[in-house]
Order: sequence, then C-alpha cells, then structure tokens
Amino acid sequence: MPPRRTTPQGYENARNLRKNPTPEEKKLWSRLKDRQVNSVKFRRQHAIGNYIPDFCAVKEKLIIELDGSQHLEQTEYDEERTKYFESLGYRVIRFWNNQIMKEMDGVILAIMEALKSTPPDLRSPSPNPKDLGRAGEGS
Repeated sequence: MPPRRTTPQGYENARNLRKNPTPEEKKLWSRLKDRQVNSVKFRRQHAIGNYIPDFCAVKEKLIIELDGSQHLEQTEYDEERTKYFESLGYRVIRFWNNQIMKEMDGVILAIMEALKSTPPDLRSPSPNPKDLGRAGEGS
C-alpha cells in the first residue's frame, strides 16, 4: 500500500493536472465548484498519498473519478487506487466521460445520492490532555 503522505512531486503533479483539465473534468467542475451540490466543498485533482483523484469532498469522504476509454486497460490500477482510498475511509464513485458530456443531470443526481449515503465521520476529536487533569486532583 502506498504511503499516506503526499510527496512534493505529488503536489506538483496535482497542480499540473489542475492546470490542464480534460473537457469532461472542466464540465463537471463547473457544476461542483463553489458548493453548488448540497453545499459540499469539492476539490479537484487533490493529492492523497501517491494518488490524485479527479474530485474529492474531503469532509464527506467522497471521491469522484472520471473514466475514459483508456480505463478499460487499467482496471487493475483503478482497483488498487480504489482500495487505497477506501482504506482511508473514502467512498469512490465513477462515471464514464460520455456520461459527463451527455447525462450531466443524472451524474449530479447520482453524486447527490452518494453524498446522502456517505456516512458522517463520527470520530470525536482526541481529548486535550490539559482538560483531563492529573489523577487524584479534584476527587
């Protein structure tokens, strides 16, 4: 499993991908940016470990991947990426590029449904040691 920390090169790769989006990424981003879908903040080409998902809602732990015809040859790599993201608690949904171009309303509805069914992160923050006091005090 790849390391959980992103390298400086990974950040640079993500930056380059953001500068050169595919037409499909550009079109979907125009609908996801500025909290247009369920008031959720999405990031595009956001580096996570050694991988860069197309779109990510960090707080909601949802990743959206767009697949073109080249993805038919790289299913093993896609499965590896998905397993990695899932190991970090993310849910991954995928769309074909032609769905973005021809069925955008359906894509947005599917994303809204995925956001509804994404369980919230219920972990409470770690307690602050200062709030715990020392054993025997105040007892």
